[in-house]
Amino acid sequence: MTPTLVIVPGLGDSGPEHWQTLWERKFGAARVRQDDPEEPDPHAWAARLDEVVRDTPGELVLVAHSCGVPTVAHWAAHFEVPERVRGALLVAPPDPERPNAPEEVRRFAPLPSAPLPFPALVVASENDPYAASKWAEALADTWGAEFVTAGEAGHLNTASGHGDWPDGEVLLSECLHAWTPHPFTRF
Repeated sequence: MTPTLVIVPGLGDSGPEHWQTLWERKFGAARVRQDDPEEPDPHAWAARLDEVVRDTPGELVLVAHSCGVPTVAHWAAHFEVPERVRGALLVAPPDPERPNAPEEVRRFAPLPSAPLPFPALVVASENDPYAASKWAEALADTWGAEFVTAGEAGHLNTASGHGDWPDGEVLLSECLHAWTPHPFTRF
């Protein structure tokens, strides 16, 4: 059985042409809708994620972008994570302690430093204006996650040319295969 994707957007709720929104429609995903997607409150955003996780049946894979990534980390650190969460695809995490970080991003500092209680893949760009790739790689290591660079891909959003993001779908497929038990073939 294929897990249900839970889309965890960042600031602005990932617009209609963002790959998260396109994936939501394509895969019938659940989506976390924050009360105010322009004014993040890490605890409130994590609590809303917890509501969606509790209300969505079956096995789940979280798909977070930008400020959705620290939302997942704060949720995992402060809420009971059900075993049915198979993993998380964490794309373009912003560095909340970067000197030029926007105020909305700085609210997520400090990021939790404990390993995540589920498998995860952090995907970062080498020219993301919100985080250095080396920082994202160190963050993945801190969280016990795998890391992959997307090359020079900006913030991996619509503005940087990633509408449906086919490379991301390949990564998602690999994650689903790795994180989901598969029965042996019967003869």
